[in-house]
Parts: sequence; structure tokens; C-alpha cells
Amino acid sequence: MFSKLSVVVTSVLITLAAATTIPVTPPTSDQCCQSVVDSSSLEASKVLSALDINLGGVNVPIGLSCSPITILGNNCIDITTRCDAPEMDWGGLLAINCIPITL
Repeated sequence: MFSKLSVVVTSVLITLAAATTIPVTPPTSDQCCQSVVDSSSLEASKVLSALDINLGGVNVPIGLSCSPITILGNNCIDITTRCDAPEMDWGGLLAINCIPITL
């Protein structure tokens, strides 16, 4: 009887630990961007204001003139980046939180 109880208690504790320690990270996507600039730069400020995007003072790298890399291999002639997947498409004008990578 006590062995069954210990199995149930252990299972509940493992489930609770797993549920509370899983980090939530936004999905990412590989992008080919013409440039990567700081969000406080003049270039980024112009695009962000044209799209009515307010980052609330957060300073992040912004990819400009980006397109997704959808096929295998690196077909990017500009800067290959890994960016947070946007909640909406901005027509390839920008991608948020872009880190240059090597594929």
C-alpha cells in the first residue's frame, strides 16, 4: 500500500516540477536580412514608426528587408539571421530580435 502511495506522490511532484520549470520562449525563424541594426538607430526608427510599432524603449537588434529561409542550405547573399518569429507579417520590412548566424 505504501509503495503505491509513494509512486503517486512522486508522480505528482514530477508533474508539478515539469509544469513550473518549462521556459516559454518565442518561436524563431531563419531569415535573410539586408542589414541588422539596433532598434534605436535612425533606420530602424523610421521603419518602426511607419509600421506603427512601439517597442516601449526595449533595445533589440532589428533585421531590415528580411525574407524567410525556407529551403535547405544557405541561399542568403546578405546576412543570415535567427529572429523571433513575428506575431504578424510586416511584408519583409523587418524582423525582431535578430542574431546573425552561420548555417
